[in-house]
Amino acid sequence: MAQHHDAAHATPDDEYLNTGTSGHEHTDANVWLIVQFAVWLVASALVTHLLMWGLFAWFVSDRDVVAKQAIEFPLAAQQERRLPAGPRLQPIPANEIFEFRQRENAELSEYGWVDRNAGTVHIPIEQAKELLLQRGLPSRPAAASSDAPAGTDAAVLMPADSSSGRTMERRR
Repeated sequence: MAQHHDAAHATPDDEYLNTGTSGHEHTDANVWLIVQFAVWLVASALVTHLLMWGLFAWFVSDRDVVAKQAIEFPLAAQQERRLPAGPRLQPIPANEIFEFRQRENAELSEYGWVDRNAGTVHIPIEQAKELLLQRGLPSRPAAASSDAPAGTDAAVLMPADSSSGRTMERRR
């Protein structure tokens, strides 16, 4: 079925197709309308910013008025502000760990008192290692043969793990 157009139903594309020339706009953009739009846009932005500034100033002044009023708590023992119970956040954790490690290193590398009344001191760790190698570890005295169960030799008894407190027999 062929389509044909009446002159009464002609479209703008028909003129373009019939002439064979490239199309162009027949009217220019309305510059005055664009300028009016820009002016109204800037004016509304300024009004909005001024209203926001005024609202902010009102909120700040309202907060100051409330803060200046005496807050009364009739059942409270003290009216001052107190910090909540710990633990609190560390303001500068890197500095605190640095200072903590400096204190630890000083305790491990210097002489000092642990308890002056009891005569307990701490010595540098390297000195303690040398003394340990020279003197050896302290040990318990050997158990008497009367404490050993019947039929076992006291020298063959070994302590079990330290948490149980029991002894185990070592069979030959």
